[in-house]
Amino acid sequence: MEHTGAQAGQPQDDGYQGDTPAPVPAPTWRRRLFIDRPADLRAFAHDLADAAVLAIDAEFVQNYHRRGPEDPSHRLTLLQFAFDNDYRVSYVVDALRLNDLSPLQEPLERATLLKLFHGMSSDVRVLASRGLTPRHTLDLEAVSRSLFGQRESGLQAMLRRATGERLDKSLQRADWSRRPLTPAMVAYAARDAEVTYVLYHWFRANYPDATHTFEVVADEPPAGVAVWLRPYLDNGRGGKPIDITLAEAGLDNNIDAQIAALRQALGADLRPNQRARVMRLITDLELRELAPDLRAYLTSSASEERAGAARALGRLHAFNATEAIRALLHDPVQDVRQAAQTALGFLEGGVTARPALRSERRNGHRIWTTSQHGAEPAAEPAPSEPWRAALRAHFALPDDNGGA
Repeated sequence: MEHTGAQAGQPQDDGYQGDTPAPVPAPTWRRRLFIDRPADLRAFAHDLADAAVLAIDAEFVQNYHRRGPEDPSHRLTLLQFAFDNDYRVSYVVDALRLNDLSPLQEPLERATLLKLFHGMSSDVRVLASRGLTPRHTLDLEAVSRSLFGQRESGLQAMLRRATGERLDKSLQRADWSRRPLTPAMVAYAARDAEVTYVLYHWFRANYPDATHTFEVVADEPPAGVAVWLRPYLDNGRGGKPIDITLAEAGLDNNIDAQIAALRQALGADLRPNQRARVMRLITDLELRELAPDLRAYLTSSASEERAGAARALGRLHAFNATEAIRALLHDPVQDVRQAAQTALGFLEGGVTARPALRSERRNGHRIWTTSQHGAEPAAEPAPSEPWRAALRAHFALPDDNGGA
């Protein structure tokens, strides 16, 4: 890691325009241990017996050759770890040479040990391909995105914000399946886990509420929402189109039940990214009756909720929310500013939302049609943008309202 020429803790782009807590010095691990023997792996697992926090990163390569239909798409090559041992040593485990990673199973599943990731979805999938399932986890990328936006949620951007230092990414495209690894590759691999550990303590010191919000405890009970909604909370698309899900649940023509379920979900104990996915469902289903419920989230502390509410209210043509959305043009998070601009395009710029699909049975067949159920009373036409009016006048075209 090296210092940048920018002011400590301040990225050089304008993606995030809010205040940032004072940066902290980045600690240095005194030693990095490469593990490629079973005995050393068992010793490392034993060292984790008293650990409370474990940062994890993984390196993997795509399976191009001799891949069977049931084989994973990626092959795990390295696992990197840093934990609360006073910065004595971090670890890099050779997952190619060690066929048996079972000594790591108990620590990763231990409910009292918090496992840290930065962008955990792909790491968790590749860990599962080796029989390892982390329980009690925290994805710091999700915390970063909620506070600072998608553009600045990357590991390098967050390290610069927290410490004023830059993460060396020169080996980002290295072939992690090659052996032997060079000392530089081992050090590079270990650094991502070390940085994740450093960021956790910075977040916990400066943003404890946001950090706690995204912590997933072991054996967490299912979210208090309708069963048919649950797949959409952790995967915005839920694995299948919402219309198919509603048809399977027998709710495709029961608009009142849809509204009740989604209103309950909005008020449930969800993480901000999950609630934003509920907002997207409300938008896709064109449930304008829920627009008043969405307005409260325009002032949420979580950027994805502010952005999600703005986008939804714009597409639902909630004209009475225009001024509240306009205020978000000055939001510190770029994602929210962009969402506000998009919403105002629907509310002021003449952009038309795509009608929602509805289904019904006719003569034993399911027919899909567009519907304007729940549409608000007709409002005054949105004023044309100046350039559009000038263009129409130049070519003597009818205006947007049908006039000459």
